[in-house]
Amino acid sequence: MPLASCPALPGRSSLPRTTRAARSSPPSGRGPLEYLARWRIELAAQRLRKDDAALAAIAHSVGYGSGSALGIAFERVLGVPPGDYRRRPAAGTDRDRATCTARSG
Repeated sequence: MPLASCPALPGRSSLPRTTRAARSSPPSGRGPLEYLARWRIELAAQRLRKDDAALAAIAHSVGYGSGSALGIAFERVLGVPPGDYRRRPAAGTDRDRATCTARSG
């Protein structure tokens, strides 16, 4: 049997593409689908903090089909809904420091 080229390998496997992707683990310790999901959530988190775009617009900009799909994934990855994340002050901001100073004093 001749060797297959890299692009032909997925077609020769008995596993579906998504199953192969979920099972593979690169040196980072995360599979490609988990890595991609985390990366997209981090991009969404940055947008939530820096602008007032609607959740649906942010969702589409990072590859989700709807605001609700992003919301579900966002909460699964970061443990907080996107709206709460947007309202919560970023760690290390002046507003955050003022709150800590007020509580400690």
